[in-house]
Amino acid sequence: MQPKNHWEHVYATKKTESVSWFQEHAEQSMRLIRGTGVPYSAGIIDVGGGASTLVDDLLSSGYCAVSVLDLAAAALSVAKARLGERASQVQWTEGDITKVLLPVHAFDVWHDRAVFHFLTSKEDREAYVDKVLRSVKPGGHVIVATFAEDGPIQCSGLPVMRYGPSDLHAEFGSPFSLVRHEREEHHTPFGTVQKFVYCYCRKLPS
Repeated sequence: MQPKNHWEHVYATKKTESVSWFQEHAEQSMRLIRGTGVPYSAGIIDVGGGASTLVDDLLSSGYCAVSVLDLAAAALSVAKARLGERASQVQWTEGDITKVLLPVHAFDVWHDRAVFHFLTSKEDREAYVDKVLRSVKPGGHVIVATFAEDGPIQCSGLPVMRYGPSDLHAEFGSPFSLVRHEREEHHTPFGTVQKFVYCYCRKLPS
């Protein structure tokens, strides 16, 4: 099954709150985004945001230039329906992050919780980093969370990569400076614990 078909099937057949990565509120992500100090007018993209409630909390906090990108139209539809009229305040993009064309230097903050670790080929990871380099402003903020070294070896039936902070930062390389890293113990809706690592980097000025 192709990745898009896989994720469309997941969101068409499972309740949003029953998938392992569900968070009622993405508190750690929100804290890191607020901690960047960007103004409420800053361009923020949530990559793989799909049905995540992060967009709800960003809008409720006053951020007004939010974009959400996801491979699955079904996931985006869940978020749009949940937001109702507020969905019109968001830029929605359906696409594969390794292939989609993003605007140049459009985003002050790039956020990704649990997309990058699904990129198991070197070519896909390099394509992802190229998108970050193209679309994040010089000096912009990049927050990426993946399964930690002691995290799951697969998710939703798919293999994943696991990272320590230095390994994750190394995937992005010298154009990015590592500001900080954090761990998270995510408690899934069915009672298990998944270990995540968050890396917060700055894209160096050109």
